[in-house]
Amino acid sequence: MSSVSTHHRFRDPRSTKYDFLASVLVCCPGCEEIAHVVAGLEPAGVHDSDLFAPRRLVCRNCGAAKEWSRGNMALHRDRDEPATDPYFGVRLWLQTETRRGWVWAYNLEHLDLIRRFVQASLREGIPWHDHGRKMTAVARLPAWMQQAKNRDEVLRAIARIHASLLRA
Repeated sequence: MSSVSTHHRFRDPRSTKYDFLASVLVCCPGCEEIAHVVAGLEPAGVHDSDLFAPRRLVCRNCGAAKEWSRGNMALHRDRDEPATDPYFGVRLWLQTETRRGWVWAYNLEHLDLIRRFVQASLREGIPWHDHGRKMTAVARLPAWMQQAKNRDEVLRAIARIHASLLRA
């Protein structure tokens, strides 16, 4: 039996950032409150992959609604700038800046994956000989987020993100 507690062990579930795009929490462009980007209605007979399926931005606070269908899509790449959703380009709700860079997530499931990875003292990646997905969401985290010396700072940032939901 291992002496390492399972609470401090993380095994990569092989999720990619694409797995978290079904529901994205964003800052409403109309009222600056929390809004959702969710799957929209597909035309009859059209069965697109989840990634390029129509999307809808909906704000329950001000009633704003926008549709996206086969337009431009851009995944966040600049680590020195606030993150945006890939469909409408609006700022993500679940993010905060640290002295080393931005911590962000598309939704609570994504944020929880990052939290579990960062807080684990034992992180099991994908074996080098495995031919499955290697560039998973946690494997693509910035190096500073993966370093144990920054664990407390990243976990504090995640706590601030959770607190932003309570204020919303």
